[in-house]
Amino acid sequence: MLKVQSLLISSAILTGLAFHAVPSVAASVDPLAEDQINSVSQLSDVQPTDWAFQALQSLVERYGCVVGYPDGSYRGNRAMTRYEFAAGLNACMDRVNELIASATANLVTKEDLATLQRLQEEFATELATLRGRVDALEARTATLEAQQFSTTTKLFGEAIFAVTGVATGQDINQTDIPRITTLGYRTRLNLDTSFNGRDLLRTRLQSINLNYFSSPAGTNSQLPEGVLRFDSGPFAAGSSTVSLDALLYSFPIGDRTTVVLEGNAGATDDFALTLNPFLDGDGGSGALSNFGTRNSIYYYVSGAGIGIRHEFNDYLEISLGYLAGTPNNPAPGNGLFNGSYGTIGQIVFKPSDRFNLAFAYINAYNTNTGTGSLRSNLAFTTGLPTVTNSYGIQGSFQVSPNFVVNAWGGYTAARVIGLGDADIWSYAVGLAFPDLGKEGNLAGIIVGVEPRVAGATFPTITVANNGSLAAGTTITSVDRDTSLHVEGFYQYRVNDNITITPGLIWLTAPNHDARNAGAVIGVIRTTFTF
Repeated sequence: MLKVQSLLISSAILTGLAFHAVPSVAASVDPLAEDQINSVSQLSDVQPTDWAFQALQSLVERYGCVVGYPDGSYRGNRAMTRYEFAAGLNACMDRVNELIASATANLVTKEDLATLQRLQEEFATELATLRGRVDALEARTATLEAQQFSTTTKLFGEAIFAVTGVATGQDINQTDIPRITTLGYRTRLNLDTSFNGRDLLRTRLQSINLNYFSSPAGTNSQLPEGVLRFDSGPFAAGSSTVSLDALLYSFPIGDRTTVVLEGNAGATDDFALTLNPFLDGDGGSGALSNFGTRNSIYYYVSGAGIGIRHEFNDYLEISLGYLAGTPNNPAPGNGLFNGSYGTIGQIVFKPSDRFNLAFAYINAYNTNTGTGSLRSNLAFTTGLPTVTNSYGIQGSFQVSPNFVVNAWGGYTAARVIGLGDADIWSYAVGLAFPDLGKEGNLAGIIVGVEPRVAGATFPTITVANNGSLAAGTTITSVDRDTSLHVEGFYQYRVNDNITITPGLIWLTAPNHDARNAGAVIGVIRTTFTF
C-alpha cells in the first residue's frame, strides 16, 4: 500500500495539479523552464516510502514529467490519493510516448518501459477513471466552445402601484380641483432576446389603468402641467388592457456604432443620452413627472423608425433618429413619411466621467411634448398641422459620488399652418442625491419652468381638442404668466426588488396663469422589479 503525504481526496484538487512533461536528461531535448521542478524530492510535503514512489521518482528525474504547485509543495499534510499519484504517472506515460513518437526512443530504456508497465497495471483503475474524467471534461469544453452563445430570452418585469391625489389648487378654469385620492397601476413585462450576445430584441407588454388627472385630456381635473411619467400617456385616459408597448431591435455595427430599429412606442432615450442620470428612470424610478424626467423637447420624437448612436471616441458621440407617429396607417396624411414624425440630431461631449454636455436639434411635425401649458401643445390644442424646430442643451455634473447636478433648457420655434408662429421656452435644474441615508436610496429635487408660449404672431387660438374647454373656445395665444414646477421625492430601497417613493409636485400658477391657485400633487409610488 502506497504511504506518502498528500493533498485532498477530491478530484477538484487533482485537476489543479500542474503535471507536464519537460525532459532533463539530454541536451537534444528542450531545456527546462526556470520555475520547473524536475524531482519528486523537491515537492517538499512528499515523503517517499513505497516502491511505486521510488519508481516514479526515478522516471521523473530521468524524463522531467511532473511538477507540483508553484510554491514547490503539495499544500498540506494529508495522504496523497491514488488518483493524484495516477495523474503523475499519466504525465510520465505521456512524456515517454512523446519521446517515442519523436524518434528519440533511444532515450527510453527497456527497464523504464517495464517499470511503466508495472505501474500502469498497479494503477489501472485510477488511470481509467482519470482519463474518463479528462475525456468528459474535453467533451464538455468542446460543447461549450461550439455553443458559446445561443439564442437566449430573459424576462424582466416591473409593476408600479401609485397612490395619487391633489392636495390643493385650481384647474385652468379657476375651479377648485376635487380632493380625490386614486390608486392605479402600470405593469410591464420585457422579453429581452439576444442572438449573438451583442444585440437585443426587446418585446414589452404593458397594462395600465392610471386615469391621471394631470393632463389636458384628464377627466377628474385639468392640469396641463405636472403629468406623471408612469401614467398612460399625455393625451389619453388609462386602459387596463394588455398591449404591445415597445418593440425594438438593437445591434452593433463595429465597435462604436449601434443601430436601433423601433417597431412601436420608440423614444429618444432608446438611442440618445438624455444626460439626466438618476432622475430619468422612465417612470419606474427617479423623477415622478414627465417634465422632471428629461428635457421636454425629447418628447417631440416618438413612434416607430430608426435611431443610430456612434461614438467617435471616449469623449465625443453623435445620435441621429427618425420616428413616425402613425407609420402603420395607410390613410392619407399618415404612414412612415406622410404623417406625424420627429427627427433628432444630438452631439454629446464627455470631457470626463463626471461632466457631460449635449446639444440637440429636433424637427417634428404634428407632435406634442405632453408637458407645459395647454397653449404650448399647439398641435393638440389647435388641431392644425404644426411644424416645430427645437434646440436643446443639457448637461450633468457629478460633484461627488452622492451629489449630481443636472440642467437643461429648450427652445421651440413652432409654426401652425394657416395660423402663424410661436416661441416656446422651458428650462430646469435637477439635483440628485444617490445613496442618501442608505445604499440604493435616492433623493431628487427638480425646479424649472415647463414649456410656455412666450410670444406668437397670432393673437388667439381657437381650441379644437381639450377635455375642459369646449371646441370652438377662443383663448389668447401667449401664456399670461410663468409657472414654476417644483418637485421633490425620496426613493427608499426596501430590498433589491422593491422601492417606495413618496413625493410632491408643486405648480405655482397652473397653465402659466397666475389667476389659477397653485396646485400640489401628492404621489406615493411603489415599484416592484423582478
